[in-house]
Amino acid sequence: MLPDRDIASLLKIMAALRDPKSGCPWDIAQDFASIARYTIEEAYEVVDAIERGDMPDLVDELGDLLLQVVFHSQMASERGLFEFGDVVAAINAKMIRRHPHVFGDLSGVSPQDVERNWQSIKQAEKAGKPQPTSILADVPVPLPGLTRAVKLQDRAAKVGFDWANARLVLDKIREETDEIAEVLDRAVALPADQADMEEEIGDLLFVIANLARHLHVDPERSVRQANAKFVRRFGHIENQVRHSGRTLDSVSLDEMDDLWNEAKILEKAKPI
Repeated sequence: MLPDRDIASLLKIMAALRDPKSGCPWDIAQDFASIARYTIEEAYEVVDAIERGDMPDLVDELGDLLLQVVFHSQMASERGLFEFGDVVAAINAKMIRRHPHVFGDLSGVSPQDVERNWQSIKQAEKAGKPQPTSILADVPVPLPGLTRAVKLQDRAAKVGFDWANARLVLDKIREETDEIAEVLDRAVALPADQADMEEEIGDLLFVIANLARHLHVDPERSVRQANAKFVRRFGHIENQVRHSGRTLDSVSLDEMDDLWNEAKILEKAKPI
């Protein structure tokens, strides 16, 4: 089987991989649950390629993400649940239905109008389905923690449960750090204290996500950028220590801190 640009080829490849007699043992052994984590990982790798500006890699990662859709569709087809064509038909119908200003007779709309219409159409779509007991019920649990926190806060804000401005959220952050300090002051190191600390750290992260939401900042993107910054600056420390002929465990914290600050200065001039 030779690769080409036709989606039908990918569907055939996936069906061949899942063939109980001649397929790949690993692919045959998978199910929806076992593949789910790979679907999430591939989505993050797409984001990573975008943030690095690596378009050739983005092509590759989008292919990996598309494979996840095909994989789930193949498994569903084997059970008689649905097929890849049903997935395509469903998203086509949804896009047409939710864009009446493009595919219908609605005109003269602003971006804000589009968002309001989108939400009202979503609500109309749910009208015929069993309704959740809470407005928070359908925020997916497997989402990354900070992303889910923002979505939960957005839902609550729609019914007025929200701080009036970002400065009030900052006050709450100070309150949460004070509560962490209280746990530290006990310093008994009992399991109960560890549980309390975990809870307080969770509260702090939740409020930080809320501050990011108020400031229209994606907290997941922010922490990825912070991670990348840490890797760059620590890499500078490693390089300088290596060039000096020493090892990291022979360098004092003060020396490493000086190199960290040096990295910060160099970053302002040009990327390291």
